[in-house]
Amino acid sequence: MQILERESKIMKRYQMMIGGKWEDAASGEWMDSADPFSGQVIAQVPRGDVADAGRAVQAANHAFREPAWMELTATERGHLLRKLGDLVERDAVRLADIERACNGKNIIEVTGQVHNVAQWFYYYAGLADKIHGNVIPINKAGVFNYVKYEPLGVVVAITPWNSPLALTAWKMAPALACGNTIVIKPSEFTSPPLLELGALALEAGFPPGVVNVVTGYGNEIGAALIEHRLVAKVAFTGGDIGGRKVAEAAVRHLKKVTLELGGKSANIVFADADFEQAVNGAIAGIFGASGQTCIAGSRLLLERSIHDRFVAKLIEVVGAARIGNPAEQSTQIGPIATRAQFNKILDYIEIARKDGATCVLGGTALTGAQYGQGQFIAPTIFTGVTNNMRIAREEVFGPVLAVIPFDTVEEALKIANDTDFGLAAAVWTTDLHKAIHCSDRLEAGTVWVNNYRATSFTTPFGGYKRSGIGREGGLNGAYEYLQAKSVWVTTKPQRANPFVIG
Repeated sequence: MQILERESKIMKRYQMMIGGKWEDAASGEWMDSADPFSGQVIAQVPRGDVADAGRAVQAANHAFREPAWMELTATERGHLLRKLGDLVERDAVRLADIERACNGKNIIEVTGQVHNVAQWFYYYAGLADKIHGNVIPINKAGVFNYVKYEPLGVVVAITPWNSPLALTAWKMAPALACGNTIVIKPSEFTSPPLLELGALALEAGFPPGVVNVVTGYGNEIGAALIEHRLVAKVAFTGGDIGGRKVAEAAVRHLKKVTLELGGKSANIVFADADFEQAVNGAIAGIFGASGQTCIAGSRLLLERSIHDRFVAKLIEVVGAARIGNPAEQSTQIGPIATRAQFNKILDYIEIARKDGATCVLGGTALTGAQYGQGQFIAPTIFTGVTNNMRIAREEVFGPVLAVIPFDTVEEALKIANDTDFGLAAAVWTTDLHKAIHCSDRLEAGTVWVNNYRATSFTTPFGGYKRSGIGREGGLNGAYEYLQAKSVWVTTKPQRANPFVIG
């Protein structure tokens, strides 16, 4: 990796990590990474293409079959993952600042996320040698049968810009724990933190080619990775449209996929809920990370008797939020990560107005010296929303909340489930029966009761409907990177008709 002078600013020029070596793109071209707050170019990364994809997959496939990796015991793989976790923990502040500079996420939140990345590596380090096979009590005499679990081979991980380190660890940790090799393709906006993570994997002692990081645009290198004949699995996090394209490309080649896609999550607040706790949960659900998270509680369903009071409190608290430089510890809401996303959010705000929703807070871009280059959108709340409006049906991925009233439990559930997505939902109530009833009925992969946005490496995460395929986290997440092999051993040879299968 090189340091170069550009416009009197010192920045870093990265190289891709392929087969344990740092390499430029075959084309010799570069892409800029810019700080969404200041607009300043902070790094350059290679603009990879089909040739680079091929080299990375070949390197990963070679490493998968080499004794240096293939003959490691599961316990030894776990030791490497633990070492990687230690290095992430050691460099957490530095990694967090690099990610913050690439996507504008608040430094407090991203620092916490990076510490949690280390925990993901620790968890799967411990799990690596605890994935057991089975002895099957087979229904045939003189035969011993057992099932073992083996790695798939080369895994391609394609990750987005909103939480690049965390969402890569969700894939990388179980994939490596299970004995696979991996090629990571970050978003073109947030490649630097993942190139830094690749460097830490080398420092931890992973054999060359076990971890590879290539950079570039999705249509130029991502598609080539997905379609490469030596890739066994694709793990993708992103929007549902992108996920559908990934799935279509993968299924043409009969590859396994894990897709963690978008959401339009319902945050349901009943009149008997702890009012202050529910207000805080509603705010965290949509305005945390400036709404740029797949699990955002973008539909707030309020029981009608508390609707006006609840909205008034939201306006009061959110209207006083500290908005500005994400590098400052006091900032609560930062910029939108990319200019394209900024424009998309503003378009949705205008769509909501045209559809008849009432904007009671925000609804505009923010300008001024405290907002850097101006890639900020005021936290926005719409009331008078019906569930057939586009603002209630389509993922905005920004700080925009749609408030929908309801009168009964069954009406709330009907509204919540009337969506193409099913990633997450939340219920706020002090009634245990109601909480369990709603949790059972909600069509979502994660349901929170009296909390929001809690996640853990110990439990599965994923979506129903168009929100994805497969699960990440916990033991479920490990099995996404394994395949079962059934082994039959004759213990008592028998003379039988060779033309009849027993």
